[in-house]
Amino acid sequence: MPSSYVLGVDFGSDSVRCILADTADGSTLSECAVNYPRWSTGAYCDPSVGQYRQHPMDYIESLERAIGGCLSQVPQQVVDRLVGISFDTTASTPALVDRNGTPLALLPEFEEEPDAMFVLWKDHTAQLEAEQISACAARGPVDYTRYCGGSYSCEWVWSKMLRCLRHTPRLQQAAWSWAEHCDWLCALLVGDTSPERIRRSRCTAGHKAMWHEQWHGLPDAKFLERVDPLLKLFEGHLYNNTVPNGTRVGMLSHEWSKRFGINHPIAVGIGAIDCHIGAIGAGIRPGILVKVIGTSTCDIAVSEPDDSSSRIIPGICGQTQDSVLPGHIGYEAGQAAFGDLYAWLGRLLSWASPDAAHDLLDRLTRAAQELPLRDDAPLAVDWFNGRRTPDTNPAARGAIAGMTISTSAPELYAALVEATCFGSRAIIEQFRSQRIPIERIIAVGGIAQKSPYVMQTMADVLQLPIEVSESAQACALGAAICASVAAGVYPDIASAQQAMAAGIGRIYTPDPSLAGHYGRRYQRYRALGAASEQLDRA
Repeated sequence: MPSSYVLGVDFGSDSVRCILADTADGSTLSECAVNYPRWSTGAYCDPSVGQYRQHPMDYIESLERAIGGCLSQVPQQVVDRLVGISFDTTASTPALVDRNGTPLALLPEFEEEPDAMFVLWKDHTAQLEAEQISACAARGPVDYTRYCGGSYSCEWVWSKMLRCLRHTPRLQQAAWSWAEHCDWLCALLVGDTSPERIRRSRCTAGHKAMWHEQWHGLPDAKFLERVDPLLKLFEGHLYNNTVPNGTRVGMLSHEWSKRFGINHPIAVGIGAIDCHIGAIGAGIRPGILVKVIGTSTCDIAVSEPDDSSSRIIPGICGQTQDSVLPGHIGYEAGQAAFGDLYAWLGRLLSWASPDAAHDLLDRLTRAAQELPLRDDAPLAVDWFNGRRTPDTNPAARGAIAGMTISTSAPELYAALVEATCFGSRAIIEQFRSQRIPIERIIAVGGIAQKSPYVMQTMADVLQLPIEVSESAQACALGAAICASVAAGVYPDIASAQQAMAAGIGRIYTPDPSLAGHYGRRYQRYRALGAASEQLDRA
């Protein structure tokens, strides 16, 4: 049987990465990464207020270049055997759209308006709206947040869209609906962006939009109107049906086939959240926690739909049937800052001489590895960008304690590394306390690939082996796996995973003699976190 190939596309926070993979074994024939041009200049963002926006043209231009770059590296006979394409994106990263499904920033009158653009996952401008949604849900009669950890986040779609409508009232006349990045992109490529006909991802809907089968879709229109009558403008223009990963949404349109240089029809698979798709690429199954570790973390687990189908797991970022693997319940947790915390320290220490920052973390790592382990060493709490899980609190703040005038920069760095690993331990304890089995951990992402010091510290803190995926592009590989199912090469994701998922490149083994030390430090971490939150409330 002749070989067939697929494109897996991973839209990250800073760039889009595309791989061309062989459906027989998942091997990568070519790859290309392209930075978003406007985003890379800091356009439309204001970190001082937590505003992070991306222009839809960044996605369109970068996608075209990335796919062109991938295809240019392989012979034409490989291009001729392409059968499918699928995507992952950050989430929740939605945009207001007009009645044609066009993001408002693509209209001339709104092309420079940040509230008309895609609101990136880490945008925190909608905290007030999130609190109002949580309060309204708590008053009932239906608590629509029950399957997303018991509260709603400012990082999720309803908060963000309401904030944009309130903050920029002139958008209210043009706005007809909203679309997540992953859903809009698929609709764009098949040539039909009508909001009422866009196929919607079960993954993003369940984890970010309070979609659930129990109430037959999205929250009731009356509930949304109680939150704010502005949300009534979306009534009848959204959806209640969603589709799981691996679903074919259509065929690549003639326009986009021509733009990509593909001369035959290929299947377009539904897009989904990057970390969930990365978990597929890493080979997730029940008992495995996949940690996608980069600027932040996203922790993904799945379970069989047994008694856990009706059990509500508190304090996480959502549980949704079929959101990762069809036929399984998907669970999401994570940390709002991981690598971002190390980068913050780098900026802090090099503020007077930014040119010295390029290798600062490498030097800090080498020095931190040589430090003796002390119970009284400086201690940190990792909530510098709020706390995602357990128990979301975007207003939570980080803390550092136990410093003296002799505290060194490597000691501070070691405290931050330890804190991020303690945050991971808290998440695992939350899952296990709710009878979600965690027997293995597979790590993917830039830090997992590049920082042995962090990974070994995590293994020692968790007292579990950390298996690092051999793929540096697990998210793009997961998208390629989904594309192979959408194209009909495999009947389901499990079969495609068996053939295409990444193996393990390295294993970090915990040192049992350090269990007591890190156990004591972890209890102090929990106490410091509680004290920090109490101080914030004072």
